Amino acid sequence: MSFFDEFIVRPILNLLMAIYSLIPDFGVSVIIFTIIVRLLLWPLIKKQLHQAKAMRKMQPELVKIKKQYAKNPQMRNLAMVELYKKHNVSAFGSIGVMIIQLPILIAMYRVVQIFVSSRADLGKYVYDFMKNLPVANNLVNNPDQFNQNFLGIIDLTQHAISKNGIVVGLVILAAVAAYLQYLTSKQLSPQSDSNRKLRDILAEAGDGKEADQAEVNAIMTRKMMKFMPVMMFFVIVYLPAALALYLTTASAVGYLQNYIIFKQDSKEMQEIADKKSSLKNLKHRQKSAKRVKKATEARVTRIKAKD
Repeated sequence: MSFFDEFIVRPILNLLMAIYSLIPDFGVSVIIFTIIVRLLLWPLIKKQLHQAKAMRKMQPELVKIKKQYAKNPQMRNLAMVELYKKHNVSAFGSIGVMIIQLPILIAMYRVVQIFVSSRADLGKYVYDFMKNLPVANNLVNNPDQFNQNFLGIIDLTQHAISKNGIVVGLVILAAVAAYLQYLTSKQLSPQSDSNRKLRDILAEAGDGKEADQAEVNAIMTRKMMKFMPVMMFFVIVYLPAALALYLTTASAVGYLQNYIIFKQDSKEMQEIADKKSSLKNLKHRQKSAKRVKKATEARVTRIKAKD
C-alpha cells in the first residue's frame, strides 16, 4: 500500500465506512462526511476569507507602490513586504484551503473507485477495530451487499455521461454543483463599479495610457468566475456520481460558511463602530460638562466680584 493510500485514502475510507455503518446509505454518508470535513476546515476557511478581504482592501495601496517604485524593483518588493506585514497578510495564506482540499478530492476519487470496482479489497483498507461494527464487517465479507444508491434513487457509481447514455438526474446534479461554484466565486470576488471590458483597457494601453492593474485583475476575476463553473460542469459529468455529490455538498456548505463568516465580520465591525461612537459621545459629554462647569465657575466669580 502506498504512502498516499495508507495515510490519506485509508482514513477517509474508514470515516466513510463508520458513517455508513450508522446510516447504510452511501449518498447520505458522503454528505455527512463532506459536512464533517468542511467543519474541520472552519478555522482555516475563516483565515482564508480574512486574508482575501485584506488583500482586496490593500489593492489601492499596492497600485500606489507599483507606480511609485516602477523603476526600482527592489524598493517595490520591500515596500510590498512591509505592506503585507502592516495588514498582517500572508501572500500565500489564501490558498491553504485549496492545498488541503486537493488531496482530499483525489482520495475521494480513489475511495469511490474502491467501492465501485475493487470492493473485494475493502478488507485491506478497513481498520481491524472497524470490523467490530456489524455493518462494516458484513460489507467486508459480503461486498455485493453494499448500498451504492442515494435515497434509493441515484446510483452513485454511475456517470452522468457514459457509453451507456445520459443520466438526466446526474446531469442536473452536475449543473447544481457548477451553479453553487459560481455563487461561491461571486460571493468571494471583489465588488467593482467599473463595467469596462479588457479590450477597452488594452485599447487605451495601445494609445500609451498606463493600465490600472487592480482594474485588470477585477476583469480577469469576473471572466474566471464565469469560466470555472462551466469547466467544472464538463468535468463532473464524466466523474462517478458520488464525487458529483461530494462537490455539490462541499460547494453548498462552503457558501453557507462564507455567508456566516462575512455576517460575523459585519457584526464585529458594527460593534466596533458602535463602541467608537459611544466613546466619541462620552468624550463630547465630558467636554460639554467641563464647559458648563467652567461657565458656572466664571459666573460665580463675577457674582462674588460684584459683591
